[in-house]
Amino acid sequence: MRVTISSEEECPVPRVLIATTNAHKIEELGVLLMQVGCEFVVPRDLGLDDFDVDETGSTLLENAILKAVSFARKAGLPALADDSGLEVDALGGEPGVRSKRYAGPDATDADRVSLIVSKLAGVAERARTARFRTVLAFATPDAVIGTGSGSVEGRIGLEPFGAHGFGYDPIFLVGGHRPTMAELTPAEKNAISHRSRAVQAIRPVLDTWVASQPPTASSPDLSSLRSPIGSPLDPRASQGG
Repeated sequence: MRVTISSEEECPVPRVLIATTNAHKIEELGVLLMQVGCEFVVPRDLGLDDFDVDETGSTLLENAILKAVSFARKAGLPALADDSGLEVDALGGEPGVRSKRYAGPDATDADRVSLIVSKLAGVAERARTARFRTVLAFATPDAVIGTGSGSVEGRIGLEPFGAHGFGYDPIFLVGGHRPTMAELTPAEKNAISHRSRAVQAIRPVLDTWVASQPPTASSPDLSSLRSPIGSPLDPRASQGG
């Protein structure tokens, strides 16, 4: 998947914005969307690094749609947005839609993980069931084209393990036992993750939309702009996992 294009080359496929500034999500989605026949760009390519959407929805679906529509209208391009969260049964489904903000606006991944572990202190292993859930929304500036969701079941561990992934991955026991999501390689995570399953769910929507679009004859000059993939990551930018 390319994320920058040059004015000298023709773009025979439609361009779609990945509507997030979270570099972790961009990296995962970049791999998961490889086979989709689109030219994907990211906010930095369009000078939208600082564009932010106030996530006022009460569900992941509402927030995913809100972000997709907002980015699509701002960029003048179709946009694919992700909203993800961790749902812990013993906490009544929290942090859920508030996964990113659960420990406060300036919290790091470590802060959020620590808060969940502390809230589950004394909770029996069998009662520590949880799931990661992702909802994807695809929209043009004029309409919501479709959505897709995916989830993966597990349990919350007593302490964090693993150096991969992000968000709550280090305490999420896949299937209820080790390894944690953060102990999986990126390829292993992408094979079973909630985000991967959401991409599979929305893939028919994307493929149908791509097939309906005429080829694009030219594209704007984005050659001087860089993708955020591989750039230093702000520990406050993660969400969910």
